[in-house]
Amino acid sequence: MDYQFKEIEQKWQQFWAQNQTFKAEDKSAKPKYYVLDMFPYPSGAGLHVGHPLGYIASDIFARYKRLKGFNVLHPMGYDSFGLPAEQYAIQTGQHPAITTEDNIATYRRQLDQIGFSFDWSREVRTSSPDYYKWTQWIFMQLFNSWYNKDADKAESIDKLVAHFEANGSAGINAVSDEEILSFTADEWKAFSNQDQQAELLKYRLTYLRESTVNWCPALGTVLANDEVKDGFSERGGFPVEQKKMTQWSMRITAYAERLLQGLDTIDWPEPLKEMQRNWIGKSTGASVKFPIDKSGHNAALDTNFIEVFTTRVDTIFGVTFLVIAPEHELVASLTTPEQKAEIEAYITQTKKKSELDRMADAKTVSGAFTGSYVLNPLNGQQIPIWIADYVLAGYGTGAVMAVPSGDQRDYLFAKHFNLPIVPIIDIQNIETEADPTKEGKYINSDFINGLTYKEATAAVVAELEKINAGKAKVNFRMRDAIFGRQRYWGEPVPVYFKDGLPYLIDESHLPLLLPEIDKYLPTETGEPPLGRAEDWKYEGGLAYELSTMPGWAGSSWYWYRYMDAQNDKEFASREAIEYWKDVDLYIGGSEHATGHLLYSRFWNKFLKDLDLVVEEEPFKKLINQGMIQGRSNFVYRLIDEEGKGTNTYVSHGLIKEYKTTPIHVDVNIVENEVLNIAKFKQWRPEFADAEFILENGKYICGVEVEKMSKRYYNVVNPDDIATRYGADTLRMYEMFLGPLEQSKPWNTNGIEGVFKFLRKFWRLFHNDAWEFGVSDAAPSKAELKSLHKIIKKVEEDIERFSFNTSVSSFMIAVNELTDLKCNNRAVLQDLVIILSPYAPHICEELWALLGNAEGTLSYAPFPKFNAEYLVEDEFAYPISINGKMKMNLNIPLSLDVKGTEEFVLANADVQKYLDGKAPKKMIVVKGRIVNMVV
Repeated sequence: MDYQFKEIEQKWQQFWAQNQTFKAEDKSAKPKYYVLDMFPYPSGAGLHVGHPLGYIASDIFARYKRLKGFNVLHPMGYDSFGLPAEQYAIQTGQHPAITTEDNIATYRRQLDQIGFSFDWSREVRTSSPDYYKWTQWIFMQLFNSWYNKDADKAESIDKLVAHFEANGSAGINAVSDEEILSFTADEWKAFSNQDQQAELLKYRLTYLRESTVNWCPALGTVLANDEVKDGFSERGGFPVEQKKMTQWSMRITAYAERLLQGLDTIDWPEPLKEMQRNWIGKSTGASVKFPIDKSGHNAALDTNFIEVFTTRVDTIFGVTFLVIAPEHELVASLTTPEQKAEIEAYITQTKKKSELDRMADAKTVSGAFTGSYVLNPLNGQQIPIWIADYVLAGYGTGAVMAVPSGDQRDYLFAKHFNLPIVPIIDIQNIETEADPTKEGKYINSDFINGLTYKEATAAVVAELEKINAGKAKVNFRMRDAIFGRQRYWGEPVPVYFKDGLPYLIDESHLPLLLPEIDKYLPTETGEPPLGRAEDWKYEGGLAYELSTMPGWAGSSWYWYRYMDAQNDKEFASREAIEYWKDVDLYIGGSEHATGHLLYSRFWNKFLKDLDLVVEEEPFKKLINQGMIQGRSNFVYRLIDEEGKGTNTYVSHGLIKEYKTTPIHVDVNIVENEVLNIAKFKQWRPEFADAEFILENGKYICGVEVEKMSKRYYNVVNPDDIATRYGADTLRMYEMFLGPLEQSKPWNTNGIEGVFKFLRKFWRLFHNDAWEFGVSDAAPSKAELKSLHKIIKKVEEDIERFSFNTSVSSFMIAVNELTDLKCNNRAVLQDLVIILSPYAPHICEELWALLGNAEGTLSYAPFPKFNAEYLVEDEFAYPISINGKMKMNLNIPLSLDVKGTEEFVLANADVQKYLDGKAPKKMIVVKGRIVNMVV
């Protein structure tokens, strides 16, 4: 029978599911290997062909490791809380759980259809109460912990309380809020419980604070920076503004140094590690307190100074203005009545920009003067205070000292607003731009005039410390992580409020379930959707937290749940964690570098501090798969003389002659760039009466490679590919497209070749009548050589994740064996094992046809490479007669010239060419050629 891929693939997918073929053992004498994919958010659109790329690569590696004798854990689940399901709920009234369940069913069907070797007995869903119970539990541990800088780890809050009771605040070296109290043990004991809890909140690893957030009124929620683009929400395109809100935050900054140092211990792509280093942003410098000039307007101000962090404290005498963030807490009180209108207008303008936009826009110069001044702490010089959107409240202190002679942004600001620019180093050239040099000697700089950079820096720090106006300091750019969303579809925070302060619910009440609500919008009074829940109160009618956890909560520990997914007593047993330890191979996108991957490392380190896990880093090796990009097609709408779009479309080759605008068109109604006009008219109602300006009787579409996305109409569904060619073809073709880490456009032009290869592979096991049959004869040297070449090549390629080159090598091997007319059982059975990680369905079928027990292929030993079979002991000599090449003849290289002559003359085919004549002369060039003269 010819290669019937549909029946074969369905058969083996059912077999694997029924027999739990890929279920990992919880304990084994085999070495463990944990292969993990970044689990997907199950969207309504399902998978497109770009999504499985990383899954196929990880599956090949997982299957290979099983063949190499490892106990492999290769699980899958769903990151199933998320904004899209909630938006759909707002629009339709359908509960997000229903939408999510439907989407998961689609994903599961598609994943099964591609033949992944997942251990589905360990499936997790972050939106399932038996999962988010433990997300809530981890939140409670964070709430009940503080970071002891002396021990360099998190510790129980009870230990902090015990210290306060014995010694007061003296001797505590903690990561905490800036404004902590100093008190004795007796004073602590005299505090009310309310005051004690308020003080402890300043130390807890998760805490409440007022933060500047990306607030989207239309969505009714706070958005992460990566969910905002150009001041609008990425989903829906709604306006986003900067707003101050009381939010849950987590002190990831406590772990900044450990997060930085840990990068040197893990095998991750260097660009990704660099992204994390830049995000953490360690810098060495000094903090400086600039006294506020309290004459006039600021006389009654409670605060005496504005603190800044600088890496160039040596430039302090070049400071000509101070800039604070528009959200800085002192803006209102520093603004004079004369400047109030200008400041308020500027703040309103700033709210329309996201923090990312503000950081990225280095060209636009804007700001407003508050009307107030600070004093240079070293010489008393008056310095004006401005606000500008390039300073962010959450970074550092929310204030910077501006040195226009040494910083280009400050230089442009000073030029724009006509502020002084003072040179401070004798070799500075500041005629056209700032000069940040550290060379030369200082000028216009009081007591450091004539000093070098190192001398000046030390002298300034010493003087600041002497007058208590500053000190040397290490600073990190990273901020504490906001941990809350004003939405429904997320984990409830296990907290209630009493007298305005948060308290944890009793652990026995976990999981705190999402309540039913009538609709999924914020309340009319602006509370999050959970405010709609009737009678949803803690004991005694106390109010629960109405925000839910952010999207990264459930994904920050999920790999541990896979280790022990059914455990209802703990997030994972100690035994399971000690066995599986960490993830050996993690495959996913680099877009998660400063989100999921950073937060996961943070939570892992915290769990390690509490001795709940055994490894400091969660993911030993990480590979970022590239993106499979879409191949988009365009039609070109004609624009009339008034600048309005028409319903006429110009073929691509003619667009230079007309004024047009491009429109994405569904790639499924385009073939070889030619638009199917009839289908285009049926595609959308507005195109029913479309008219066309053709070239050579055809409408030719434009082409562009871009992200595969529904909005670009360039999505290719893997279901269609699997139905037409089979899952094994899809798996091998996705690997064949190019190196795993590189992005590449999807193009089906080569898929036929992969399908034909599998058919040719199937043919090796069958005769001309498609009857299965293999020989038990001893393999030939040529067959063994071909086999061991592919054993060596595939082993090397998989170990270095070079899957695309393996596919090419398989094709070469099958061609060689076909030419050799090989149907040898020993050779072909080993070839089945080697190919099985790539094309598991066809290999399972052939494995069974070869007489092996069904289901044993996945755990068969990977063939051992034998280098002896690749040693060249014979050579295919070209045999020439009178200078004309007649044939090739394999001759042992061990023969001398005389032996080679005898071997040639003994060959029947050579004798046919000689036609009974004896050669007058034989010329033998060893390892090159044999020529006979007759």
